[in-house]
Amino acid sequence: MGQKNAINTAYNYLDLSAFSYKGLIEQLEFEGYSNADAVFAVDRCGADWNEQAAKAAADYLDYSSFSRQGLIDQLVYEGFSTEQATYGVTAVGY
Repeated sequence: MGQKNAINTAYNYLDLSAFSYKGLIEQLEFEGYSNADAVFAVDRCGADWNEQAAKAAADYLDYSSFSRQGLIDQLVYEGFSTEQATYGVTAVGY
């Protein structure tokens, strides 16, 4: 039951906002799911982490100004890999 609910919660979060793999696990744990259930859900939620990085980059640029490297660094800080962050920044035209 915990795994099923964790997957549903992961889907709900991804509908609302962009998350990194690590960030989504942390969010599910914050909601009270065990690490095992959170990892299970995030591994099976079907998220494209590059796409999530691009969404996060666009969200940041909607309300703040960043240098290209500063935006990459912010995405890495949020839990995206350097490759995902670079993809996301490039995808938004930076």
